Amino acid sequence: MKILLSALLLALPLAAAHHEGGIVKAEKEWAAAVAAHDYATLEKVLDPELIYAHSTGVIETKEEYLAKLRKGTQRYDGIEHEKTTVREHGDAAVAHSIVRMHGATKGEPFDNRLMMIHTWIKKDGVWRLAAHQTTRLTQ
Repeated sequence: MKILLSALLLALPLAAAHHEGGIVKAEKEWAAAVAAHDYATLEKVLDPELIYAHSTGVIETKEEYLAKLRKGTQRYDGIEHEKTTVREHGDAAVAHSIVRMHGATKGEPFDNRLMMIHTWIKKDGVWRLAAHQTTRLTQ
């Protein structure tokens, strides 16, 4: 019995690490799609009920966010994750990251180091970004 219990306890961190790896992968896919202007991937990754809150205080729906990207009003040339911590909650997960985002808003360049919170939900076996919030950090 002790051996079985020990084996089960040892397996728990592996299950969490596997789940966390899926969220880290989803984070990287989202960042790559944004920088590559890959709207087909973004349509799949972003939940229809997305709440997208920028560090400027602007809050957008999925449609508003994608429209700004498509028009070029908001352009990301790169999003690099420095550090990410993931917490699982069943078919939802929260990813807390420190990121560097650079690009341009209305033609004005930006290069920001941000704290970012993403809420991911699993629907039909696919992780979808349901909420995004960033806070600008001092350099």
